[in-house]
Amino acid sequence: MEPSPAKGKPQGRLLVSTTLDAKDELEERLERCVGIVTSLTNGLSEREANDAITANVCKGPQQHEEVCLGLFALLLTEPPQAQRCYRDLTLVNRDGMNVVLIKINQILMEKFLKLQDVCRTQLVWLVRELVKSGVIGADGILMTLMKQIAGGDITNKNLWLAENVLDILVEQREWVLKSGMLIAMSVYTYLRLIVDHGTPALLVLRQKEVDFCIGLLREKFMECFIIGRDLVRLLQIVARIPEMELLWKDLLHNPQALSPQFTGKGLLQLLTARTSRKFLACRLTPDMETKLLFMTSRVRFGQQKRYQDWFQRQYLSTAESQSLRCDLIRYICGVVHPSNEVLSSDILPRWAIIGWLLTTCTSNVAASNAKLALFYDWLFFSPEKDSIMNIEPAILVMHHSMKPHPAITATLLDFMCRIIPHFFPPLEGQVRQGVFNSLTFIMEKRVLAHLAPLFDNPKLDRELRSMLRERFPEFCSSPSPPTEGRDEVKMEESVSLEMDNHVLLDKEDGCYDNTEAAFSDDEEEINNKGEGNKKREFRFHPIKEAIIEEPADITPYVDQLDDMMKEKVLQLQKGSDTETHCEVMQEIVDLILEEDFESEQMSTLASCLAELFKGHFRGDVLPDEITEESLEESVCKPVCLVFRNLCQMQEDNSGFSVLLEMLAELYQKQPKIGYHLLYYLKASKAAMGKMSLYESFAQATALGDLHTCLMMDMKACQEDDIRLLCYLTPSIYTEFPDETLRSAELLNMIVAVIDSTQLQELMCHVMIGNLVMFRKDSVLNILIQSLDWETFEQYSTWQLFLAHSIPLETIIPILQHLKYKEHPEALSCLLLQLRREKPSGEMVKMVLSRPCHPEDQFTTSILRHWAAKHDDVLGEHIKALLIKNNNLPRKRQSLRSSSSKLAQLTLEQILEHMDNLRLNLSNTKNSFFTQTPILQALQHVQASCDEAHKMRFSDLFSLAEEYEEPSSKPPKSRRKAPASSPRSRKGAATPVSNEEESASSSASEEEDSKPKAPKRKRKGSSAVASDSD
Repeated sequence: MEPSPAKGKPQGRLLVSTTLDAKDELEERLERCVGIVTSLTNGLSEREANDAITANVCKGPQQHEEVCLGLFALLLTEPPQAQRCYRDLTLVNRDGMNVVLIKINQILMEKFLKLQDVCRTQLVWLVRELVKSGVIGADGILMTLMKQIAGGDITNKNLWLAENVLDILVEQREWVLKSGMLIAMSVYTYLRLIVDHGTPALLVLRQKEVDFCIGLLREKFMECFIIGRDLVRLLQIVARIPEMELLWKDLLHNPQALSPQFTGKGLLQLLTARTSRKFLACRLTPDMETKLLFMTSRVRFGQQKRYQDWFQRQYLSTAESQSLRCDLIRYICGVVHPSNEVLSSDILPRWAIIGWLLTTCTSNVAASNAKLALFYDWLFFSPEKDSIMNIEPAILVMHHSMKPHPAITATLLDFMCRIIPHFFPPLEGQVRQGVFNSLTFIMEKRVLAHLAPLFDNPKLDRELRSMLRERFPEFCSSPSPPTEGRDEVKMEESVSLEMDNHVLLDKEDGCYDNTEAAFSDDEEEINNKGEGNKKREFRFHPIKEAIIEEPADITPYVDQLDDMMKEKVLQLQKGSDTETHCEVMQEIVDLILEEDFESEQMSTLASCLAELFKGHFRGDVLPDEITEESLEESVCKPVCLVFRNLCQMQEDNSGFSVLLEMLAELYQKQPKIGYHLLYYLKASKAAMGKMSLYESFAQATALGDLHTCLMMDMKACQEDDIRLLCYLTPSIYTEFPDETLRSAELLNMIVAVIDSTQLQELMCHVMIGNLVMFRKDSVLNILIQSLDWETFEQYSTWQLFLAHSIPLETIIPILQHLKYKEHPEALSCLLLQLRREKPSGEMVKMVLSRPCHPEDQFTTSILRHWAAKHDDVLGEHIKALLIKNNNLPRKRQSLRSSSSKLAQLTLEQILEHMDNLRLNLSNTKNSFFTQTPILQALQHVQASCDEAHKMRFSDLFSLAEEYEEPSSKPPKSRRKAPASSPRSRKGAATPVSNEEESASSSASEEEDSKPKAPKRKRKGSSAVASDSD
């Protein structure tokens, strides 16, 4: 991200790179070494080549290193030569492969994600060969390679790596058993990965992992004992797997079966042993670890949002990634221990990151495991062995969440109380003592001065407060009232109060983007206002604080500029009116475009401009009244001059790339420049038709990616100005369809903040044709992702979908994902939409595929409606489904069901829904169950189903039996002679029965039912014909 772009740079053979990436130093060096080896061996036979490189190696250490690295690079990039290169490498190296091992470790820690696929495959092959050869240090390389297997990731590349590393460990078991640390590390790694591999497609891999872990745990348990208490945590999560359950029971009740040294007190000894940092760190990839350490050491509190969003997009956006949150929380608690200098600064505290991670848990299981990970060191805490830093984040998350998110504090306190008796009943006393020790130590170290404001807070419900008083009476009384929390001494709370002015309350993250001071006593005064108004008050109130009055300070930067540029920048600082600012800014742009402008000054100049124009990025961008004049006036700011000059240039102009570089530097200092550029490109007449410039800008930034840049800019816009977000939405979706129409993230940004008026405006844009937010190929996936959103967000999403003219059949498969208790919003919207539709075969199939439940009335209600409005069409579809599922062999049905994740329709399910519909219509005049197709289908099913089904659905089948009685009266000569089967003969009599029924009922029914008799007669005839066919 840092290096300057290299134009026309050819793609390397080792690493994946873009035209914006500078040539990698390691790759360049390896290519030079390849050149040396090639020049030594070119045109020679194998023996002569071997003699040549051996002679060269003997010249000195430099030549030895060059040849070894050249052979290593050839091995990675030329698979056909791999065997020969490895053989030559083993022959010519003089240092036990040390040079190669160092480079492998460097690539694994720094370059693995950028490796070409071929090189990645070859690297794993090389590690396997090193292990086979018993090279000293290969165990360390293998442990580093294991670190690259990401948790919560079931992409093909990650699964391939997990399986290949496991194969190495299994194949070279004898070698593995020689290293106690490798045994423990591999058991810890694969116990954790088992959780991610529970889907049917991955059961073979999971079984291999289970067998591997059980084998090592039973054979080398004391080597695994060094893992400490987190070994029990990992085993507890996988204990429901049958093989693991046996081992889990031995661990709890028969420990000596695992090892004679592991006695009855061994479990307690294991739980009181703190897990080493190296185990907690091994489940984060080097990239994850780097990003987390950066956030906890470099990012200021209040400015973390964009970094969290990036991290979430990269690692936490899939359903499988829920399990990764435990690894991250354990790592933050056990490994990230900031210095006192960092703790007393305004750097992002650990509790804020953990609070954010907790709010992103969408699965109950993941949330429960995350809470256990947070409190795990509390359960057997000993001040002599454990560190205050391991238990401090949990208490601070609860403390800081009390005002903005009391529900988070409540659920954590409730978990803390309930884990004491339920963690392991035989050790309840020790767990209670551990939690008591933790709370006592927290007060001794003055993390919090008093716990009463937390434990006896009026925001907690009465039952929870009562439970806390019962469990922890010692901590529930304090001389200070609950509201006085500002005197408390905190370890990670020492954030200067001036930061509060930069903090925004976000819908989901709440206090994890805010210091406590952002919620003053004024909060109580607006309790009577609506929730939405309260959120907006907090969202914009900090921006309007007095920081606007602070003068721009460019002293640290201005002296680094050349005289001419310095003079212009100082003029810009002294100028008072916008017109003067614009004139000076144009002169600065002209200076930038001159050939003798030094590009080294670009970053310094960007820092000056970001400081001078910071006032332009505060407040609303969009005018209150949108007219052509007001829009043009709103883009007459000095910073917009850069945009205007860019729009006036051709992309092949040399000045175009210079201005893009200028904007990219400015973007790093002031991220709001991104959505201001989007606004300019839409609002300015000078930029008409130039929206594609934003893509060039995105590629020029350090992010280097249009999608990432667009999402971050729209998120920043959402936080600052919701009206502007709605104004930009049509253009964004129109100009960047590939980035937007598949993005549930962008849609959620919009529906999370808009109000009902803005929703209606967007719907109008859709119906007019100015906006398309859904496409047939991606709408189903987006709607499925929306099922976890808030209620209003889901309703807004469905309203926007219904404004489009997308056939309902496109998204009808979503029914198989909907549970009546968990997804009422989607079900109610679908119900109302299905009510307007004429049922198709696919619709009826999906509706009947829903599991039967007494409280779930969805299927019955829509079937009843269709039975009243479209009885003949519904009857035909149900007949077809009944006959198809009845003819399908039971084994084949079960195989089909197990091979798909989606719910499959079964005969029993159809009959259950039909029976429910029969009961619902029993007291009405609806004649749905007198239709020929329905009665024929019931006869067909009854003739072939087992006795259990006949008994269970006897009332339903009795309708068909009653229908059969008159069928014997008419002479068979009324049908054509070749009646193919008894079933077809029954069908032949149907029209007579139907006619008689219609005649007998016509006296009592209303007139509008009379025409149905002849219609059913025709339908009956066609149905019989198709049935006999």
